[in-house]
Amino acid sequence: MSVIEISNLTFAYEGSYDAIFENVSLRLDTDWRLGLVGRNGRGKTTLLRLLQGALPCGGAVRSTVPCDYFPFPIPDPCKDAIGVVEDVQPDYEYWRLARELYRLALSDEILYRPFRSLSGGEQMRLLLALLFARENRFLLIDEPTNHLDTEARALVADYLKSKRGFLLVSHDRAFLDGCVDHI
Repeated sequence: MSVIEISNLTFAYEGSYDAIFENVSLRLDTDWRLGLVGRNGRGKTTLLRLLQGALPCGGAVRSTVPCDYFPFPIPDPCKDAIGVVEDVQPDYEYWRLARELYRLALSDEILYRPFRSLSGGEQMRLLLALLFARENRFLLIDEPTNHLDTEARALVADYLKSKRGFLLVSHDRAFLDGCVDHI
């Protein structure tokens, strides 16, 4: 079992008078399927960025495993999906990606279509497949239900329920209840 340990975390955006986090300490088991819910502007995405190490903070964030943030930035959406995959994760293994695509009800043929021609839901599921195609990472997943219809939300919830080792931010409490074991 690995853990992420947060000790005395303090963070405020430059120019702000109010801290978003002040002396927060907690431990996260990296095998958990953890959900984070809250109103807009309360620091959910900021917490993910702090865990990723993308923002400077007071206190300490220690992890025995690296953290990956989702959604990935897409440098060139005009490329075929396989080109986007290679840009985002150059060291991906095709067989792992194909396995995760299958689990998300996508054919690997999707990789040879222009990325921007994919629906928002197809893009989201492709990128989730890419996220889970890597091993030994703690995954920081920010609002994966954007662009998903009801059927795709259920599919993604079932998919995530079969996984472990992530912190999932969502405003959809029913979605969270369907795929996480800690809130």
